[in-house]
Amino acid sequence: MAHLRIEDKLCIGCAKCVKVCPFGALKMVDKIARVNERCTDCGACVDECPVDAIVLDRPETTGGVDLDAYRGVWVAVETHDDGVAHVSLELLGEGRLLADELDVPLSALLLGDDVSGLTDELIAHGADVVHLGRHPLLKRYNTDGYVKAAAAVIEKYKPEIVLFGATNNGRDWAGALATRLGTGLTADCTGLAIDTENRRLQQTRPAFGGNIMATIITPNHRPQMATVRPKVFPVRSAPGHEGRVIEEKVELAESDLLAVLREFIPAKAGFNIAEARIIVSGGRGVGKPENFQKIFDLAEALGGAVGASRAAVDAGWMPYPHQVGQTGRTVRPRLYVACGISGAIQHLAGMKTSEYIVAINKDRNAPIFEYAHFGIVGDLHEVVPELTRMLK
Repeated sequence: MAHLRIEDKLCIGCAKCVKVCPFGALKMVDKIARVNERCTDCGACVDECPVDAIVLDRPETTGGVDLDAYRGVWVAVETHDDGVAHVSLELLGEGRLLADELDVPLSALLLGDDVSGLTDELIAHGADVVHLGRHPLLKRYNTDGYVKAAAAVIEKYKPEIVLFGATNNGRDWAGALATRLGTGLTADCTGLAIDTENRRLQQTRPAFGGNIMATIITPNHRPQMATVRPKVFPVRSAPGHEGRVIEEKVELAESDLLAVLREFIPAKAGFNIAEARIIVSGGRGVGKPENFQKIFDLAEALGGAVGASRAAVDAGWMPYPHQVGQTGRTVRPRLYVACGISGAIQHLAGMKTSEYIVAINKDRNAPIFEYAHFGIVGDLHEVVPELTRMLK
């Protein structure tokens, strides 16, 4: 790891480093800069120091990892009772683009019990190779079994990139697996790209409460791993695409698992706004909870679902399952109608990839209009009922 240190004899006590540090990790003690435990070795202070008194020691090696030994893009497939999870198909489409840019095969890692019937679907969505691992103890997702099985296959083939869906199971699986493999993991990505000069995966995600978009790399370890939020990328099918299936031997016993699932009782079907094709969302501009009836009326007229901004959910006007945004659901409907939503970056992170965005806001300078395909400047309490009347 990198290490930040202060050359006491060079420090002139100007405190410029203290002002530029985003983490409050530097303080002046007896007119000398001192580093505390908050330091993340980001290096922001190094360039600011006028006398080169701050040194960031970086490792010269890659920790013993031969980066050239790792090749290929993999998608860790998540399954449910009704088949392949939608986010895995999204990742296969994006993985196909990354693999083509790196000129390597795209592989799907499919673990489970009776899942061999899903391989054709994965190939039809771009996979060149499906690594199939079957075992009765993998029938339902469990951390220990899936991590052990995945680690064995990944250590055997050494892919350079492995992608997971940022779902409950995907986050758990990716985090535990990254620890097992001794590599890094970037969570909840909203963008992926390749630096072709060094084959590094550029992993973009919101940071500092969504106020900035950070691009993260894994320069010294492999594989490069990331979880990606559902609905960020479109599903791309590959009609006529040919691939092959490799059956992987899974060595697993009940003693390898901290807990063994004996019975699974599924929950009753609940509200899932992420699957809606039309969404009408209300924000702070709705004003009070009873005014959300206007949002519901418009959604009903359009045959869509009702969403909400974080401000509306925090105010108690709508329950959390309706929340769209960085801390809620990421959605990708055909039509998204934003009513009284200003367009903070946190909300935009969850809906800006919608096919069509209609914004209704009385503030003509609201950021939402920069992303909207159609905008109506006006009071939603007048506009929304009139739209509903016209649609009916």
